[in-house]
Amino acid sequence: CENWGFFELVNHGITPEFMDTVEKLTKEHYKKTMEQRFKEMVASKGLEAVQSEINYLDWESTFFLRHLPVSNISEVPDLEDQYRKVMKEFALQLEKLAEELLDLLCENLGLEKGYLKKAFYGSKGPTFGTKVSNYPPCPKPNLIKGLRAHTDAGGIILLFQDDKVSGLQLLKHGEWVDVPPMRHSIVINIGDQLEVITNGKYKSVMHRVIAQTDGNRMSLASFYNPGSDAVIYPAPALVEKEETKDLYPKFVFEDYMKLYTTVKFQAKEPRFEAM
Repeated sequence: CENWGFFELVNHGITPEFMDTVEKLTKEHYKKTMEQRFKEMVASKGLEAVQSEINYLDWESTFFLRHLPVSNISEVPDLEDQYRKVMKEFALQLEKLAEELLDLLCENLGLEKGYLKKAFYGSKGPTFGTKVSNYPPCPKPNLIKGLRAHTDAGGIILLFQDDKVSGLQLLKHGEWVDVPPMRHSIVINIGDQLEVITNGKYKSVMHRVIAQTDGNRMSLASFYNPGSDAVIYPAPALVEKEETKDLYPKFVFEDYMKLYTTVKFQAKEPRFEAM
């Protein structure tokens, strides 16, 4: 968390069989309902033949599921009943895992158990949702990114990614490093909010997805974030230890998100300054 902002988790308690089911149903759903739409979008924008780098678009086909505070899984169109049921169960298991991890991070930071969960709580509990993405084969991966470089705005991110088609990279000392897909693992990364609460001890890290010329990469990124009205600020216990002042601002999570959506693909430091 301090040096990389990313780690890969095995033996996390979600069974390999269940993960295989999630993957199978996600890929079937993409094939059945989204692949054709993506192809039509690509054709309509003339993206197969681009000659210069495209900076306003990601080569990905996505939809969002919200789990907390209120689930929208039953309202998302085109999902088969079995897929809905499996994704509901997957969300419950990931939520439990996220909360276990937050307590381990508390222990690691020397904060009292439950501190981070409480910091995220706000008045209605945390916000939790999953971005379901597919990265289809791309004819010009040097010109169009699967997903442009960014840090994640929220708290802790749990990623179940394809173990056959790679593409995720993180930035370390100015170099892009591959995050190798490991079967049945969950990749964890730190969002901007944890950087603020830890007063910079943990860092959110720039990452991106490189499009590939073959294979379709599946990615299920679940974001365990503060509630919209949660007030985020450095943990006093960590500020005292440092003998430095608060290096980060105090703000309402929702205000940060409003700013983030407009400048997601830019450096994070000006966002903290603006707050």
